[in-house]
Amino acid sequence: MQYRRLGKTDLQVSVIGFGAIKLPGISAEEASAALNRALDLGINFVDTARNYRDSEEKIGRALSGRREEFYLATKTGKRDAEGVRADLETSLRELRTEVIDLYQLHSVSSPGEWEKVMAPGGALEAVVKAKEEGKIRHIGISIHRALNVMREAITCDEFETVMLAYSPLDQEGVAAEILPLAKKHDLGVIVMKPLSGGLLATPQPEGKPRRPGPDPLVVGSLHYIISNPNVSVVIPGMQSVREVEENAPVGDRPEPMTAEERAELFRALGSLGREFRYGQVCLRCGYCQPCSQGIPIPEVFRAVDMYRSYPEELKGLAVEVYRKLEVKPTECVECEECIPKCPAGLEIPTRLKEAVELFTPLM
Repeated sequence: MQYRRLGKTDLQVSVIGFGAIKLPGISAEEASAALNRALDLGINFVDTARNYRDSEEKIGRALSGRREEFYLATKTGKRDAEGVRADLETSLRELRTEVIDLYQLHSVSSPGEWEKVMAPGGALEAVVKAKEEGKIRHIGISIHRALNVMREAITCDEFETVMLAYSPLDQEGVAAEILPLAKKHDLGVIVMKPLSGGLLATPQPEGKPRRPGPDPLVVGSLHYIISNPNVSVVIPGMQSVREVEENAPVGDRPEPMTAEERAELFRALGSLGREFRYGQVCLRCGYCQPCSQGIPIPEVFRAVDMYRSYPEELKGLAVEVYRKLEVKPTECVECEECIPKCPAGLEIPTRLKEAVELFTPLM
């Protein structure tokens, strides 16, 4: 298992962590078996949250006797200091521990939420005090989609880690700016949703037994993520010994993904022919580039996906992405050179026209 420094925390964490979001769906015995197998295979980072139902309780029961073997991370969704204090005491009790290694503010994903947690009497105030009291060791934050909030969190000097969604599809667009920015400011990066809620997995034929061995799409996606040097740890949600035994060995790979392995992964994703999170169909692999007219095709489609799927208060982010394009899709001459390059077989010129129709009235 490879280990990486988790930013300014200086914790050396396994590149494959245990995401405990799925534990409420299994028995305490199954959870214990999976968690203990994870530690046996070198996984030393376990992440949960107060609102993952009985996940904390199951972790406490399963691993309290091995507490010195792993780093424990949990999260609070409360936005005020009083609520955080209550959540923290509950987490400490459920997890059967005297100290939590990493305590995170959960899903602070809009400017309004950010203002609440940072205000006097807000969540951050309670977390800082808890650290002074020795109840937690390090402070982190998790954020979905809101790149402007991610920038604030990374540069404000209050947090030691940031948790965000990242996968081969990069559905939230963090690879180009946010991941390097976190590295620059020495924040540990914890990657959630590496398989896009299970969509980056080979579909199982209905009524047929599961294929033996690891799923190459799952293995490829995890390998892709840890090949990014800006990532500290990825936390796939796991709920069985089998999943642990298939995911953990990805962390043994000493070399980054090769160009051919990357191409093979995107060909496989394209062959799924499915719509992913936020209505995404473009894989954003970049194989359609360079466009003869200079159109940044993946970025155009990212703006479209953002606008169509983000809540009203975040649609402005999509408009800003489109506005910043150095070359707009209006420059498309329909040469169709991009079509055979696309692993997903998209009719790219047609979709570029749709993007023009969507954004032109908003400019």
